[in-house]
Amino acid sequence: MKIVMVCLWCVMGCSSVFAQEAQEQVLPLDERGKYIYYEVVSRKDKTAEALKNYAKTYFNSSSAPKIKLSEKDSLWTGKGKLIINKTAFVLIRPSGELTYQLFLDFKDGKYRFWLTDFNFIPYQRDRYGNFVPATPIGTPLEQKPGKLNSADWTSYLKVTAKEAQLFAEKFKKGMLLDTAIIYPTAKAIPVQRTKDQKW
Repeated sequence: MKIVMVCLWCVMGCSSVFAQEAQEQVLPLDERGKYIYYEVVSRKDKTAEALKNYAKTYFNSSSAPKIKLSEKDSLWTGKGKLIINKTAFVLIRPSGELTYQLFLDFKDGKYRFWLTDFNFIPYQRDRYGNFVPATPIGTPLEQKPGKLNSADWTSYLKVTAKEAQLFAEKFKKGMLLDTAIIYPTAKAIPVQRTKDQKW
């Protein structure tokens, strides 16, 4: 009986591991051979100008990643980064950062966005014990790593795909809030008259 239970537990555990592995996919490659996350979202009742306002509001909010956008006509570009953490013996420490390029494009009734040009920059400890970039130049994720780094590199690819999906979910949710930028108007200051009053 115990052997049967152990076998069932092993089969169930292995199937859950395989299911988890199946969910942890890497990003596809574009025509340039670069990893990319690409999505088109339909908003049939909204104009391109309204969608731009929603995007601007989202990226100015505290919940959005810090990305400085360059706005040119309907196509916006920006650069962002995310921190890659590594867990060792229950301790979590940053192993590096991943920079990426963001593109946004708006049309009446829809918008699209994509993340690409991912570069990994490893971290090292400085003399004060802080984790800082080991080099200013990142390594493209498409570059094949050496044998010693292949396991870490595979995990970076999976984390990149996961973080890109999280970015997409938050951004699409922010675009549904339909809150345009409202600038506060100056209120007239009431004047206190003292000459005509009795005291």
